[in-house]
Amino acid sequence: MSSPTSVTSAVMLALPVPLLLTGLLAGVGADKHPRLIRRFTTFSATYALVSAFVAAMGYAFSAQGSETYASVTLPANLGAASLSVYVDPLTMIMLLLVTFVGLIVARYSSSYMEGEVHEGQFHRWLSFTLASFLTLIMTSNFWGFIVASFATTIFLGQLLSFYKQRPGAVLAARKKTIFTLTANTSMLLAFVLVARVLHTSDFGDLRFALSHFHRPMPLSLEVAAGLVALSAVLRSAQFPTHGWLIQVMEAPTPVSALLHAGIIYTGTFLVLRMSPLMSRIGWTGVALVLVGLVSIVAGSTMMMTSTAIKASLAYSTLAQMGFMLMECGLGVYSVAVLHIVSHSVYKAHAFLSSGSVVENFREPALPAVFNAGSVRRALLGLVVAVAMTVGIGSAFGVLTGRQRAVLALGLVVSLAVTHLLLQALNTKGSGSKALILWMGLLSAGVVTAYFALHRAFGVLLAPSLPSAIVPSGIAQDILLALIVAVFIGLLAVQQMLPRIMKKPAWRAVYVHLYNGLYVDLFFTRLLCRTGSAGRRAEGLDRDRREAVGSAI
Repeated sequence: MSSPTSVTSAVMLALPVPLLLTGLLAGVGADKHPRLIRRFTTFSATYALVSAFVAAMGYAFSAQGSETYASVTLPANLGAASLSVYVDPLTMIMLLLVTFVGLIVARYSSSYMEGEVHEGQFHRWLSFTLASFLTLIMTSNFWGFIVASFATTIFLGQLLSFYKQRPGAVLAARKKTIFTLTANTSMLLAFVLVARVLHTSDFGDLRFALSHFHRPMPLSLEVAAGLVALSAVLRSAQFPTHGWLIQVMEAPTPVSALLHAGIIYTGTFLVLRMSPLMSRIGWTGVALVLVGLVSIVAGSTMMMTSTAIKASLAYSTLAQMGFMLMECGLGVYSVAVLHIVSHSVYKAHAFLSSGSVVENFREPALPAVFNAGSVRRALLGLVVAVAMTVGIGSAFGVLTGRQRAVLALGLVVSLAVTHLLLQALNTKGSGSKALILWMGLLSAGVVTAYFALHRAFGVLLAPSLPSAIVPSGIAQDILLALIVAVFIGLLAVQQMLPRIMKKPAWRAVYVHLYNGLYVDLFFTRLLCRTGSAGRRAEGLDRDRREAVGSAI
């Protein structure tokens, strides 16, 4: 008689099969029957979501573990290449999330792409991309993860370069492919080192295999952790390799939604899968925090200067991915998963409704929150928000449990709360007191939800993710203080931007930020030497920069 875990894993194994069959059966003649391929893709995406729900309900009555269906032993102590499924809470959350987003994108694409010359091919590549990415999420084997990652890179590249006549789209897809292939190579080397040292090629066995090692860790495992961090940074389009993430806006809107609400999380997901190793090598966490902070600052400030809705959303993704890597670097993995879920749903909606957002910007803009005489109110709002965060965090045991990293991230949340309070504090009139009270209650609810969801995700993910690292020592305290200081600085810049833009020096900074600090030019010029499409894209980008510079 089959165990509940076996039944759950069998449901998961069959989950991406219809999507894969749709892509295979469509073949090169997909454009001849676009409506049929569109229906198959939508049906397959629906089947995947239903299967994910069935698997999640089955997991409630089963145990965590991996189920292997076929295996081939590899030479050179590399373990085994196997067709295996990893049944754990992280897999279930990501499966539900990606199948949900995938179905929405498939349904949206049915009308958005209708009438396109190569509509059938679009749905074919969409099916392949979803199937390979879902396989990446489910697999328990290192080498299966590698194969699925390479497949996702190839299929997504076809979607990103769907409009072959757009030089910018082709160039961005080429950049993304090169960076991801580099990340895949780095990940492959890391897996080779881990498999040879720990004698396992299964994610589920990592924690047990590492339990036999005590500090200091072998140099080969430290190198492997560094390679994993490098792969995650490249996959997450972190500064200064972020250019392609902004430029892929040339692709169809459903592709942007799928990328920003799903596939972009591959880097963070890799760190989460390798968290038993990453959590034991401290310097990799510090590196992820620093890279994440730089990307947060770059993405946030560049987003303030962007004049295009989809580009602003892309810069937002850059900053949010930096935030997720920072959370992983601090060891609060459950918060990173919570962040993935919330950001994915929000970003999918933002991209698919980006046309409606333009209509909102046609309405009269509200006056700047930060104006003359508001310094005291800003400080009052900050003090109230911090006190609220510390007080509510104490109720959830953050202070008694010495969870400094969670508290530091909670203080970052309090800065967002400060923005809410400032809107109420700067309001004058008869209803100002009621608005202040309402904003105060709303802010308390936001902070409470943050700590409550952190606790819930921590309990849910405890079987598959290691416990949060408790920072100790002055170096870690300085790092946490730096995180809070950076976000305070970003809040101040955001509020003062309308006023400081009147100064010539800041107007020059604005131009540089609008052009992404020119760090992407090196990669663009390097690729432009290899094709005419790249040269045309560089010319268009140069004209855009000159136009903005003269306008400013």
